[in-house]
Amino acid sequence: IASVHSHFNQTPLEMTDRLLKAIHNPNTSLIGHPTGRILLRRDAYGFDLDAVLRAAAQKKVAMELNAYPDRLDLCDRHLRRAKELGVKIVINTDSHHTTHMEKIRYGVVQARRAWLTKDDVLNTLPAAKFAKAMKHGWN
Repeated sequence: IASVHSHFNQTPLEMTDRLLKAIHNPNTSLIGHPTGRILLRRDAYGFDLDAVLRAAAQKKVAMELNAYPDRLDLCDRHLRRAKELGVKIVINTDSHHTTHMEKIRYGVVQARRAWLTKDDVLNTLPAAKFAKAMKHGWN
């Protein structure tokens, strides 16, 4: 999993390049909280979403739907665009404690708002198939 955790003030071109480098790294299977937003605290950083999603589709790198209520990242519009471009999604709770696991429901609601189906969400697969998709990309 590759995620941006610092230097949020880079130019959109720099941030796009940064995300593209992560996607092209053979060890990356998922981009975590792709826009970096934290609702009511930090806006999403600027980057070329379409360029990033197109590269993710080509390299079979999934995008996280971070279900934590403070994030809900990707938003429904971005999830819909990811679906249009053939990018798979992984719904993640961003849990730091077992009690946070229940927050998966917010991710499911967000996915439904974007009209995603189980075919768009990798972690609806059986565990062995999910692990294979994360290691080798999806079909």
